[in-house]
Amino acid sequence: MIAAAVLAAVLLLAALPSGAQLPLSSPKWGELSPQERQVLAPLAPEWDQIDAQRKAKWRGIAQRYSRMSADDQQRVQQQMRPWSQLTPQERAVAREQYKNLRQLPPDQKGEVRERWEQYRNLPPERRRELADKAPPQGAKPGGKIPAPGMAPPPGERGPGR
Repeated sequence: MIAAAVLAAVLLLAALPSGAQLPLSSPKWGELSPQERQVLAPLAPEWDQIDAQRKAKWRGIAQRYSRMSADDQQRVQQQMRPWSQLTPQERAVAREQYKNLRQLPPDQKGEVRERWEQYRNLPPERRRELADKAPPQGAKPGGKIPAPGMAPPPGERGPGR
């Protein structure tokens, strides 16, 4: 009986074109467990529009949630809604920037933390102004953008500067 089930699964997988993926389940909000709904509550308004792959990732986070520290739980809750509203391109840029930050030497990480704290301490109006500004000419997504009032790193100056 078990051998027949395994054989059927192998035959099914062999029949799929190479590179094909089995479809992920895409549960509606009401089909989630009470614990998942509680953890994922910030996503409730847009849950039914989220694609199956992203739902699976969010459900994995919900399953690990009870084992997270209180600080990690709070961070997940605060970041969940804004992250879910990013476009795939914006998420890719954010992941690339995070990867780049992790690879910085410790002294440069400290500088980035200081600049981030300076930004966070700005009045909300000033942060909005900075966010609304277009990136400097020649800036690439994930590229280094100097903080206001700081010169770009050597070798990254544009022509005529």
